[in-house]
Amino acid sequence: MSWVPKKTPGFFSEGIKKWAYNLSRFNQYGLHHDDCLHETEVVEKALKRLPQKLVDERNFRILRATQLSITKSILPKEEWTKYEEDVRYLRPYIDEIIKEEEEKKQWNKM
Repeated sequence: MSWVPKKTPGFFSEGIKKWAYNLSRFNQYGLHHDDCLHETEVVEKALKRLPQKLVDERNFRILRATQLSITKSILPKEEWTKYEEDVRYLRPYIDEIIKEEEEKKQWNKM
């Protein structure tokens, strides 16, 4: 199975998480964390399960970020994605797919 990042370990303080989030700079383009995941097989399957509204929102954010990158600019600070507002919208689907793959492996062992 391909590698998918797990949830952030609980031993990091919120301050460190927020600092690392802002250091990554994807939020300056209006992107969410899950917009930047490496598209492994599991992530691709999760994207296929997303509701169309979330797919459209994700595509808009990615296109806007691409345009900003081309023009070598960033969003105004008030439009940056905030750490507290960044929803991990793919995580439930990724967890579901991983669980299904583990069940398939168990089933095939029988």
